[in-house]
Amino acid sequence: MPKSIVFFEDNIELRKALVNLLNNNEGYIVLGDYDDVSDVVRIISKKLPDIVILDINMPGMSGIEAIALIKEASPEVSIIMYTQFEDDDKLFKSLCAGADGYILKKTSPFKLIDAIDEVGNGGTPLSPLIAKKILASFRTKQKPVGLQFSLTNKESEILQLLVKGYSVMLIAAEMGISYNTSRTHLRNIYTKLHVNCGKEAIAKVLSAKII
Repeated sequence: MPKSIVFFEDNIELRKALVNLLNNNEGYIVLGDYDDVSDVVRIISKKLPDIVILDINMPGMSGIEAIALIKEASPEVSIIMYTQFEDDDKLFKSLCAGADGYILKKTSPFKLIDAIDEVGNGGTPLSPLIAKKILASFRTKQKPVGLQFSLTNKESEILQLLVKGYSVMLIAAEMGISYNTSRTHLRNIYTKLHVNCGKEAIAKVLSAKII
């Protein structure tokens, strides 16, 4: 069954081009596309998409402000921020509000398709530049993340993969461990970081400057 998508983007040409790209792929169907989020609750409640593609800077309410409304209307929906903004503040606010991915518009449009597939597999897709910005602080922080939160070396490696957007399955494959072992390590990491899920872990990593 194709993934159903609702698109919020105020650049009409970009929005229509991406809608055409997605609709021409049998794996996706766009249920609606809009230039602002003023009626977001009604739209999401009616359409009930699997995924919302959301710009940040739109007329009236911002995309970040709309995240909580979307999650309240449809808690299971995945939200991918598709934006030109690279700064840590907007990234952090988006992830804390409940976004499941953060993709920069200057990357290839096909990266957006990859991101849609990743969130469907439980990953947290990030543009390479965004992932690089987050991971860079691993090298600049005086106190390693493992020392701050009592993470083992393996847990620290898994956390870095999580920040890169790896799903549970991809982490297992990369680390040479089983799917269930990967899940166990992630649960332990979440407990030590005092978070409940992968996107909260990434948000904490960014806000606390721990990697």
